[in-house]
Amino acid sequence: MATTAQPPLKDSSTGTAAPKEKLETNTADRINSTSRFTFAAWLTQRAADLITMTAMGVLGLGIYYLRPAPTRNFPITFVAGAIVYPDYAYPLLQEIVPIWLVALLSFIIPFAAFCVFQIKQPSAEYFLDTTVGLVQGLVTAALFQVFLKWLIGGFRPHFLELSKPDLASLSQGTGFQSIMYTRDVCTGDDKEINDSLESFPSGHSTAAFAGFVFLTLYLNAQLKVISDRRPAYWRIVVTLAPLLGATLIAGALTIDKFHHWYDTLAGAVIGTLCAFVVYRTTFASIFDFRVNHVILPVQG
Repeated sequence: MATTAQPPLKDSSTGTAAPKEKLETNTADRINSTSRFTFAAWLTQRAADLITMTAMGVLGLGIYYLRPAPTRNFPITFVAGAIVYPDYAYPLLQEIVPIWLVALLSFIIPFAAFCVFQIKQPSAEYFLDTTVGLVQGLVTAALFQVFLKWLIGGFRPHFLELSKPDLASLSQGTGFQSIMYTRDVCTGDDKEINDSLESFPSGHSTAAFAGFVFLTLYLNAQLKVISDRRPAYWRIVVTLAPLLGATLIAGALTIDKFHHWYDTLAGAVIGTLCAFVVYRTTFASIFDFRVNHVILPVQG
C-alpha cells in the first residue's frame, strides 16, 4: 500500500500532536491484523451482513424474472400511417458487451486490483472486508435497478422489432384518434416483450459504475492521488482508468441500441451513488488521504 507524508494528527487522549510512532502503531493495529485474524471469527462477525447480501441478491434475481408491473400504452403509427416514435423502431442488434460480461468485469477487475495491493502489505481481514464492500455496492445497485425496471421500465429502442405488433389489430386502439395500444396487440415472444419493456434504467451501466467507481475510490486511497502532495501522473491515469471503462460500457449501449442515453445516465447515477455510500461505510473516509484507506470497525 502506497504511503505519503501526513500532517500531525492529535492524540485523542491528550489533545496534542500524536507522535509519528504512535500513529504508525495505531494504523498497523487497525489495518494489518493478519497475525490475530481467523476466518471463523471474521465470518461470525460479518454473518449478518453476508446473510443480508445473499437475501438481497436472491430478491433481486427473483424480481429480474417478473413480468413488468405497469401496463404501458404506446402509439405505433399516426392515422396517416407514419411511425410515431422511430426511436422504438430500431432493429435488434448484437450486444457489444453482454450483461453477463459486464457483471463479471465489474467484480473481477476490482478484485484483481485488491489482490495486487495485497502483495505489498498482506492482510486477510483487509482483503475480505474490501471485497465484501465491493459486493455490497454491486448487489445494492443491482437490486435498485431491477426494482426500477420492474415498477417503471420503459421501451427499448428495438421495442417494435421484438414486440411485433399485429397491424391488423390497429383498429382496436384507445385514446385520442384511437392510436394508443397495449402489449395485447403484440405477437412477439412473451419473454422478449418483457425485456423490451424494461429499458430504464440500464443494468449494464449500473453494474459498471458501481464496480468501477468503487475501484477508482480504492485506487485513490491506495495511491494517494488526492492528498497533500502532487502525485506522479501515472497514478492519476491508473486511478481514472476505471471511469473510462465504465463510460465506454455505458456508451456502447447507445450504439447497439439496447438503451436510450437517459437509461445509461440513470444507471450511472445509481451505480455511482451506491459505490460512494458503500465505500464510505467500509472505509473511514472517501477523500481524506490520511484515513481513506483505513477499514472501519464493525458495529456491534
